[in-house]
Amino acid sequence: MSEPGAGAAGPEEPAGHVLDGVIAEELGEQIIDSLRRVRQAEEKRYRAEHPGEGLRERKRRLTRHLIADAATAMFASRGFDAVKVSEIADRVNVSMKTLYNYFPTKESMVLDDADELIEGLAAALRDRRAGTSITDAFVGALEANMDGIDLLDDEVAAYVATTFAAMIKQTPALHAQWLEIQDRLARVAAEQLALQAGTEPADPRPAVAGWALAGLVQVDMDSRVRHIRAGRRGAQLADAVTRDVRQAAELLETGLASLIRSPQTGGRSGAG
Repeated sequence: MSEPGAGAAGPEEPAGHVLDGVIAEELGEQIIDSLRRVRQAEEKRYRAEHPGEGLRERKRRLTRHLIADAATAMFASRGFDAVKVSEIADRVNVSMKTLYNYFPTKESMVLDDADELIEGLAAALRDRRAGTSITDAFVGALEANMDGIDLLDDEVAAYVATTFAAMIKQTPALHAQWLEIQDRLARVAAEQLALQAGTEPADPRPAVAGWALAGLVQVDMDSRVRHIRAGRRGAQLADAVTRDVRQAAELLETGLASLIRSPQTGGRSGAG
């Protein structure tokens, strides 16, 4: 679920020059600088968090980002169904075999950071500190996941968010993949909640709670698009989206807290 340009190599890298060329051709040169800042910030943060990364691992990571970002730019410009996988491979100078080694499906090139999103939100539930509610931990992790888009210029950020949302909504294959991601997130959340409550994931209480939490991801996307269309940008946009997501989370809080604290579950009475 990346915006075109997030996480790939900087312009000093060969991959960075290739990606800049794709973005200029597909989306226009005026957004290159904004997307390049995101790439550089994400790369700096990743290297700081993974100081032991070897050259081989780094090359694989940057190649994966290059493919995903170039593909997303091409999809955003022409439409998902109008771009062939072979065109993407040719544009970034990799073989079809190499491309499929990184991305087993065309859809996974758009929703390329689903695993990281799910793991980050699951970790927020798993590692939440005493005194931190379930919803606060989850919403905090969801907000952190959007840090990259905040580095974009306001109008570019608005374009990225609305284009991505429209692609997901209007492309049946992407919409199906998005629903599968939400299903995975709901199941992972249910597992974590069941563990903390001392019950089974199949218990209807953690199961429905997991789905409710997963729904906050959709609330975030829908809220962002709605406020962008209403003309909000920058800090005003971020504040409006945060307010919407947290208001939705408040509706869940009482039920989630009672799930963890319920004496019937035999669960621990830690932070709720």
